[in-house]
Parts: sequence; structure tokens; C-alpha cells
Amino acid sequence: WIVGEDYNAAPTCATCHMSRTKDLSVTHDIGDRIAWNLRAPVSAKVDSKAIEKGKKVKPWLQRRKDMKRVCRSCHGSNIVDAHFEQLDTFVVTFNEKFLIPSKKLVTAMLKYGLRDKVKFNEAIEWDYFYLWHHEGRRARHGAAMFAPDYVHWEGVFEVAHRFYIDMVPDIREAIKKARENGNVAGADKVAALLKEVLDSPMHRWFEGGKPPKAWRPSDDDNHGFNIMKARMKAQVEAAANR
Repeated sequence: WIVGEDYNAAPTCATCHMSRTKDLSVTHDIGDRIAWNLRAPVSAKVDSKAIEKGKKVKPWLQRRKDMKRVCRSCHGSNIVDAHFEQLDTFVVTFNEKFLIPSKKLVTAMLKYGLRDKVKFNEAIEWDYFYLWHHEGRRARHGAAMFAPDYVHWEGVFEVAHRFYIDMVPDIREAIKKARENGNVAGADKVAALLKEVLDSPMHRWFEGGKPPKAWRPSDDDNHGFNIMKARMKAQVEAAANR
């Protein structure tokens, strides 16, 4: 059957990711129409690792175009374009606000001796895993799949709680213990990185600082959305020129 012709309601996974449309053939590669890797600790375009290794694979932009063809079988172009702009903005914001800083922090803790190499024997490792693997994946996949409850209540709300209420106190406790045990240099390094993160525009509210203004197109201080949109535009242009 053909999406939008023989079947146009309550799609299954196969409907969008595998099925034939009026201008696309059936595929058994479920990643063939996916632009982002939403499973990783930090999301990246699905072709990024292959490009780093010098391999040629189907570019993410072509995958996105194919997925949009599927979407337009049932939806108007405005809805489709708005959805993917929202998805891209969400993923980039989520990366830069939570995923990249948390990864830097747990990596620094290992580097400077504030945690050991044994996996999952310390609270901070569980905090980080839950943040990106459980709540973080739910949020990202919710954004991709028109699922606002999974984006917010089952996603970002829990990610924020995990980051601010679990990770930050656990990192501070590790810094304190490191100083008590004589690892002052390591404690100072991690403390400086934590301060840098919490002083940044997206997190400064947590320490009593002034949060960024709510995003509006006219804002100069708008959570970095202008920067993110510029990055997305550059990625699209680079992909189009490959």
C-alpha cells in the first residue's frame, strides 16, 4: 500500500520509516529517512561519523528530504516544515544546554580523579546515564514524533531535575571529598568547569542570576537561538554542496 493513498490515519512505525509513498520505494533500512542520531549521549547528524572517517553514505539532508516527502503524503508543507524546524531547534538546544555540559563534567571528573574507572559504582554515573539515556532519549524522540508529553513532562522536566537536583549536588559533593582527600588541584579544575556551566546564559538562573529573555525573533539575548539557526543553515548549505 502507499502512504496517503491507501492508508492515511494512525501511522505505525513502518508507515513513515519503511513504507512506499507515491514517489519513494519501500525500504528496509529504518534509518534511511532519519537525519539525527537521537540515541547518543550527544545527538549528531546521522552521517557525521561516516564523514569523519571519510566514508560516503546517504547525506542527512537527503534523508530529511525523503522523510518530508512521507510527511507531505498526509500533511501540508507548512506543518511539515514547522515540525522539522522545531525538531532541529530542540535537539540543538538540548545538546547545548544539557547533553554537552553534563558530558564535559563527568569526563572532567574522571580526568582529574574525582571518580574512578569502575562503571556505575558512583551516583554521578547513574545521574548522567539517566539524563541522556532515559529522560534525554524520551525528550528527543518525543520532539521527533509529535509527542509533547514525552518532550516535556516525561522528558525535559525530568532531565532538568536530574541535572540541577541530582547531578550538580553530586558533583559538588565529589569536589568537597576530593579536597578533603588532598586532590585540591583536581577539585579546583572540576569546580571551575561547574562554575562556567552554571554561569552560562542557559543555567545562570539556578544560582540566582538573570535568565535569558523568552525567545522572540527580535530578541538579542534569546537562548542562543539565532546562533543555533545560523549553525543549522550552515550545515544545510554544507550538505547541499557535498
